[in-house]
Amino acid sequence: MKRVLSIDGGGIRGIIPAMFLTALEEKIQQATKNPEAHISDYFDFFAGTSTGGILVSLLLCPDDNDPKKPKYTAKEALNIYLEHGVSIFSASAMRRFFSRFGLVSELYNESAINQVLNDYLGERKLSELRKPCIITAYNIELRKNHLFRQQKAISHGAQRDFLLRDVCRATAAAPTYFSVAEIFSLSGTRYPLVDGGVFAHNPALSALLEVIKTFNTYKIHDIWILSLGTGISKISYNYEDFKKKWAISIGPALVDIMGSSSAESIDYYLKQLFRSVGKSNNYIRIEPGNLASINPSMDAASPHNIQKIVALTDRLISDNENQLNQIVDDLIHDKKNSRERSVWNFLKN
Repeated sequence: MKRVLSIDGGGIRGIIPAMFLTALEEKIQQATKNPEAHISDYFDFFAGTSTGGILVSLLLCPDDNDPKKPKYTAKEALNIYLEHGVSIFSASAMRRFFSRFGLVSELYNESAINQVLNDYLGERKLSELRKPCIITAYNIELRKNHLFRQQKAISHGAQRDFLLRDVCRATAAAPTYFSVAEIFSLSGTRYPLVDGGVFAHNPALSALLEVIKTFNTYKIHDIWILSLGTGISKISYNYEDFKKKWAISIGPALVDIMGSSSAESIDYYLKQLFRSVGKSNNYIRIEPGNLASINPSMDAASPHNIQKIVALTDRLISDNENQLNQIVDDLIHDKKNSRERSVWNFLKN
């Protein structure tokens, strides 16, 4: 069984999957009596979009002194939101005022997020990540999806390799919130990219196809996916705001609608796919069913709302305690009985 971890986009709501993974990692450590056990040791493939792409990058980032070990625990990855969420989504009253009239192209200055990503990831490269993964983005000039593939970065060298901080900046470049990410591969090729959530807010389907197409011997029966969402926003938008084309407020609303509809659609497709082959239990989707207790906007990073997101996630973990324990049992059992975890070993030859 090849195990995939997929993490959705959602801005500051990345706290939700980050907290769930922290609970999962701690339970694995307790069950194995190994305080060094890490999420990345129990999955074969990872996929992330936007905030999920940042989480994947942190979870797979190698330690500076020992590349075979992870640099960050799941709890330390969670701290990027708890400690820096407010500063990343911070805009002056003047900037917010001007944005309402279209006098600035994006709400948030990129300097804060760039600094945080640099502090966490430094000069690390996509090719150096500890496990194979894909991180999504979208090329606005070529008008095509862009998948950052760790395995391609290894096999194709500088042409397909990137600084990890640039990968994260690109996957999180949500339109109207942050400027387009103009990044360069290590060979100098230019890529103008925006948030991968415009086509794959839930990247689980992209991950499934990536594993299947790379190794024809692996079919859907052989793949198990844990898909972590950030909750589906059910904000009701005013008809008049959309009717008036000059209403700048429809920008963030459209981003929200595209993200929610993409995640819901992909979740539906995957459930049907796995059900069609009699493997419904091979796709597990976990996310809050109701965001009414929080401000669900992806940039709602006030200290008070962060506290409410934490409380919401505590409840989510409690409500899914039995399923969480079963996931832990399955992951540990699978690791003990699997001789070879990686499906990408051919890249090391």
